[in-house]
Amino acid sequence: MTEKLELSDPAAVFPRAFYGTSNIGGVQRAILEIANVLNIKAGVFAGDNLITFGKSLGFLEDKPLVEAFNAHTKTYQEFGALWRFATLVWAARTALSVPGDFVECGCYKGISARIISDVVGFAGLDRRYFLYDLFEHSAAMPHHPMPEHSTSLVDQVRARFADMENVVITQGRVPDSLSIAAPETIAFMHLDLNNADAEVGALEVLFDRISPGGLLVLDDFGWLFYRDQQRAEVEWMKARGHHILELPTGQGLVIKTR
Repeated sequence: MTEKLELSDPAAVFPRAFYGTSNIGGVQRAILEIANVLNIKAGVFAGDNLITFGKSLGFLEDKPLVEAFNAHTKTYQEFGALWRFATLVWAARTALSVPGDFVECGCYKGISARIISDVVGFAGLDRRYFLYDLFEHSAAMPHHPMPEHSTSLVDQVRARFADMENVVITQGRVPDSLSIAAPETIAFMHLDLNNADAEVGALEVLFDRISPGGLLVLDDFGWLFYRDQQRAEVEWMKARGHHILELPTGQGLVIKTR
């Protein structure tokens, strides 16, 4: 941004972490205009297609979260996802009170799982963390490519968790790869496959394994680009007596009640 934002803490402004715009400079100017008319220049969050003001942003005072976030995020998009990471950390901490392992379908670079692991001290827990992804992309695959998809990404993710013996990394297409390795009981599940059929397929296999009181976070549930996933998952959950809370971060949240 060409002008300085005169903001007080708490504030988290990531002006380049926005999607679906052909003019990022216009977004930056809009953030500046909002900040300049605030009576109390605090409580501002801007990033990940989310702009808020007048919020307490208490997660900025969560030292373990902030330390893990700073240690593992490297790109503008990852910086902007701070509120999403805060949601995941809340869900993971809450899930520690119920039995079961942790699951992430669509772990990509393993950043969210690593942040969670650091915050909750997962390496020292008597639980396993199951991570699934294709890790690479070709035109024959149903998901869209991500910038760091490659034949070497799976090895990079394995290296990220080399110090954690209780992390199980499985390469392959979900839900097919769930037959290779999957937990019997789940306390926390993060679903981020960017594909409606794959996500519903994962739910068909794993949802019944989530313990009562367990947490499910759907990463792309509230994003317009992934509206097909929202529609499919709303109907799937409704048929089973569950409802999904759409969060301003674009995530969806389900607490397994039975």
